[in-house]
Amino acid sequence: MQSVQSVPPEVERFRVEYRKANVGPHYSGWLHFAFTSVGSLAILAFAAMHVHRPSALEWLTVPIAFVFANVCEYFGHKGPMHRPKRGMAILFQRHTREHHHFFTHDAMAYQSSRDFKMVLFPPVMLFFFLGVIATPVATLLFFVASSNVAWLFVIVAMGYFLTYEWLHFVYHLDESSFVGRLPAVKVLRRHHQTHHDKALMGKWNFNITFPISDLIFGTYFHPSPSARAARAANARTSGGSPSTAPDRRG
Repeated sequence: MQSVQSVPPEVERFRVEYRKANVGPHYSGWLHFAFTSVGSLAILAFAAMHVHRPSALEWLTVPIAFVFANVCEYFGHKGPMHRPKRGMAILFQRHTREHHHFFTHDAMAYQSSRDFKMVLFPPVMLFFFLGVIATPVATLLFFVASSNVAWLFVIVAMGYFLTYEWLHFVYHLDESSFVGRLPAVKVLRRHHQTHHDKALMGKWNFNITFPISDLIFGTYFHPSPSARAARAANARTSGGSPSTAPDRRG
């Protein structure tokens, strides 16, 4: 899985040290990916089995829950993942200080499956998301609305969690791979890659799945082709990740 993308020396040093300190000898990236995928799909199937002839009004749960999840993703990323909050420092540490140094806008791809650990949520997060978020909200909806609304919410919530994991996973594949060349993936990957520029990450492109909230809240940013070329040239000559003012054209 060696990337054809060159890795700046400072990023390579960080990766070597991170793997040595945090990726155990028995870690399997593909097993991690399989656990997240199979576990989420099993929950989705179980929830779908409990939905029985929902009414048109109950079906509205799907778009409402989807937009709600997108907004939560946005503020979770923009907030504690990029700004340290009391009681949630681990999110800032893992995301800003580790993930954004392991993968930069000019070194986005895995070098091996052992790097999956730096992208996928820890396996325990599947149980946390189900038990602490999806289940309590679904229980409330069961009593105030209906069982169909509750189960549809679980489907959307767990489906969004899995979509987040899958999309984030493919953004860090080699862009020349089959999946990386898919048109929709290329567009979304570019959105996320811009966010991985250290000069831009604190202000722009906080949606990892679909940039709906970025558009709503005015943080959607794509540099023009000329600006991207200039930044790339500057990075090659300086040997680092340049910090320049955003060019919001394009």
